[in-house]
Amino acid sequence: MAESLGPRLYSCYNCRNHVSLHDDIISKSFQGRSGRAFLFSHAMNIRIGAKADRHLITGLHTVADIYCGDCGELLGWKYERAYEASQKYKEGKFILEKAKIAKENW
Repeated sequence: MAESLGPRLYSCYNCRNHVSLHDDIISKSFQGRSGRAFLFSHAMNIRIGAKADRHLITGLHTVADIYCGDCGELLGWKYERAYEASQKYKEGKFILEKAKIAKENW
């Protein structure tokens, strides 16, 4: 009988705190500070930092850094506001950098 592993998750690479579900990935073609990054619709067990305006590859956005809720590791950022109409779909979404997360239950 096959063992059920449960949902596929992403965890903080530092402490293995669960931070998102694989099913919440919107896109894998984003760029983070340290390389490739994923856009997620939801994140969990995180702490959200202060909002700041940043000029990113796709223009000016208001973002807030996101940190692991357990160990405080910087994992990526949350899009709070997009100033370009074509970028509005990112509002309220989360960037998790591939180098900062690990797969669980795969």
